[in-house]
Amino acid sequence: MSFDQLHSALQYHIVNSIGWPGLREVQEACIAPVLAGQNIIVQAQTAGGKTEAAFFPLISRMLTERWEPLSILYISPLRALINNQESRLRGYFQLVGHEAAPWHGDVPDGDKKRLRLSPPSCLLTTPESLEAMLIGVSTDKVRMFSNLQAVVIDEVHAFAGDDRGWHLMSVLSRLSVLAGRPLQRIGLSATVGNPQDLADWLNVGVSAPHPVIRPASAHPVVPEVQLDYVGSAANAAKVISLLHRGEKRLVFTDSRARAEEIGGLLRGLEVRAFVTHSSLSKDVRGQTERAFAEEKDCVIVATSALELGIDIGDLDRVIQIDAPTRVASFLQRMGRTGRRRGTVPNCLFLATEDTGLERAAGLMQLWESGYVEPVVPPPRPYHLLAQQVMALALQTGGLHRDDWKRWLAHVPGMLSLPAEDVDAIFHHLIEAKIFRDDHGLLWFDETGEKTFGRRHFMELVSVFTSLPVLEVLHGRSSIATLDQLSFAVDNGAAIQRGRPTILTLAARHWVVTEVDWKRRQVFVVPAKDDGRSRWAGGSQDISRPFAEAERAVLTGDAVNTRWSKRAVEKLTSLRETYAWIGADGVRGEIRSHQVEIWTFAGTRMNRLLAAQMDPTAEQSSFSHRSVLLKGSFTADAVMDLWSHACDAIESGVRIVATEQQADAIKFSDAVPVALRRQSIEHRLDPQPRAIERQLKLIVA
Repeated sequence: MSFDQLHSALQYHIVNSIGWPGLREVQEACIAPVLAGQNIIVQAQTAGGKTEAAFFPLISRMLTERWEPLSILYISPLRALINNQESRLRGYFQLVGHEAAPWHGDVPDGDKKRLRLSPPSCLLTTPESLEAMLIGVSTDKVRMFSNLQAVVIDEVHAFAGDDRGWHLMSVLSRLSVLAGRPLQRIGLSATVGNPQDLADWLNVGVSAPHPVIRPASAHPVVPEVQLDYVGSAANAAKVISLLHRGEKRLVFTDSRARAEEIGGLLRGLEVRAFVTHSSLSKDVRGQTERAFAEEKDCVIVATSALELGIDIGDLDRVIQIDAPTRVASFLQRMGRTGRRRGTVPNCLFLATEDTGLERAAGLMQLWESGYVEPVVPPPRPYHLLAQQVMALALQTGGLHRDDWKRWLAHVPGMLSLPAEDVDAIFHHLIEAKIFRDDHGLLWFDETGEKTFGRRHFMELVSVFTSLPVLEVLHGRSSIATLDQLSFAVDNGAAIQRGRPTILTLAARHWVVTEVDWKRRQVFVVPAKDDGRSRWAGGSQDISRPFAEAERAVLTGDAVNTRWSKRAVEKLTSLRETYAWIGADGVRGEIRSHQVEIWTFAGTRMNRLLAAQMDPTAEQSSFSHRSVLLKGSFTADAVMDLWSHACDAIESGVRIVATEQQADAIKFSDAVPVALRRQSIEHRLDPQPRAIERQLKLIVA
C-alpha cells in the first residue's frame, strides 16, 4: 500500500488529526513517483484531491530528507486561489511542525520582512511575485532560495497556453540556478486535452520519466447537463429567479458587463444576488465571496474569475449564460458542483440569442464526443526574452552577453529562438539606449533607466499590458475599476442627455457625482435607476473543431435529449436557415453587394482567408464560421479569389501584423519591430493549415 511509504508522523496526522480513513486513488498513485523525485502532472477533476496528492508525499520527503526552509513553492495563477489554499496548506505543514505562508502583492510589508529573515518551509506565491523578489534589492536571493527543492504549480494549464507560461518557466529556471539543483516540478490540472504534451513542456531537458497521474474511475459520474433557449438577458434572469429556489447557484458569463447586467436584473427581481469579476476591488470581491459562501438561497454571477479552483462553499447549481468558447472552460465551471456525497456535477445553459444557442449546442456535442482542447504554448516569445534579459541585469547587477543562456537553460521557448533573432534583440537593446555594453557587461542606459531601471523595475514584473483605468470610489471605499475610454464615452453621452452617468457595479447602481481625471478617480453614491458599465475586451479565437461541431448541429437532424423543448424548436428553425450549407465542403452564397463563404474552419483560418481575398481589409469581415466580402461579385470572380487564397495558404503565407498590433506587445520598445510582427504572425497562424479547396457557389 502506497500510504505506508509516507513518513510515519504524516501517516499519524492524516488518520488522527485530519480524520481521513484513507486516501483517494489519485493520491495513492502519486506517492511513489513523488517520493522517487519524479516530475509529474496530476490530472483529476476539480475537488478531486490534487493538492494533497502533491503535498502529502512532498511533506514526507521534507521530513525524511530533513529539507531546510525554504524548500517548497506553491505557485498559482491567481492571488485569490492562494488565499483560498492558504489555510489548508498552513494546516498540513503545522501538523508536522513546519510553516507555510503566502507572498503576493496583498501581503503586508511587515509579514514579508519577517519571511525574509525566517523563510517558511512552503511559500505560496505567483510568478510575478517571485520575479519581484528576484529583481528587487530587499530579498537576499541566496538566503531565500538556496534550499529550494520542489515546486507545485496549480492550474498549470492556465499558464502554459499564454506568455505567463514562458515567464513561469524562466523564473523556475533562474530559481534552479540559485538553488544549485534541478527543482522537482509537479503540475496540477483538471482539464487539458494533451496532458503528456503539457508534462513534456514543463519538464523540457529532463531525461527522467515525467508521467501523467490520473485516476481510472471504473464508474464515471454522468453529469446533468441541459440547454434551454430563453431569448434575452431579462428572460435568463427571470428563469434563474424561479428555478432551484432555496439552492446556491453560480452563474457564469463571459464578460464583466454581462455579469453586472445579469446581477442587476436578479436584484431587480428581489433575488439575493452577488457579482464578482476581476475589475471589482479586492475588498468588494472578498466581501462578496465570503457572503456567498455563508448563505444558501442565493446566486453569484461571475466571469472566468471563479472558473479556477477557488472555494466559495458548497454549490448546488452551475448556470451558464450562452456558452464559453472552450470545452475546458465548461468542464472547469461544471466541476464546481457535485462535490458533496450524493450529488452530481451539473450545468444549465441559458441561451439569450441565436448565436449563444448555436455555440452551446456545438460545445455540448464536442464535450459528449470526449474532446478537450490541447494546450499549446505561444511561439516566438521575443518580448519575454527581452524582459528576462532586463530582469537578469537587475538581479545580477549587470549581465554578460551570453550569460542569459545559463540562467534560462530550461526554457525551450527562449533557447529555440533563431540565433540571428537573439542577436537582433541585443543589438536593438543597445541601439535604442536601453542597454549599454561596457566591455561585455550589459547595464541600463539612459532610455532603459527611465523606463525599466531600478526605480521602475515593477514594469518588468508583469508580462501583460493593461489599459489606463479609473478607480470608482464610494466615500473612501474602492468599488471597482473601469476602462478610462469607455467611461469617458458614457459620461459624455450622459452629459448631452442632461442627466448624470449611472453605473452598475457589484450588482448595485451608482450615480457619478465627480470625476477627477488627474487622479483617475470616479466618485459615486447609490442610485435607484438602472445603469451600465463597460470594459474594453476582445473576442477569443474559436477553434476549428468548435466551428465544425456547430456546423454538425446546424446541418444535422438529430435531437439531443439534453435540449429543452424551446431549444429544440429554435434549433429546428435555425436548421431550416442553414440547410443549404450541408454537412461538409465549403459553400458560398452570392447576394446583392456581398458574398459569404462558409468554411467552418475556425477564426484563425478565416482571418487568413479574409486577408488573402481582401488585402486592404476594408471590404471584408470574418468569424469562426465564414468570410464575408462586400461588393458586387460574379461567380468567376469569387472562384478566382478563392483559388488565389488557397494557393497562398498552401504556400505558407501568414497574416501581416499591423503596426498597432506590434506596438501593443508588452516591452515592445525592447524588441525590433520586425520581430514583434513576426511573433504576432506566428501566433495567429492557423494549425493545421489544411483547407478544402472545392467551393460550391449559389446565387441568392
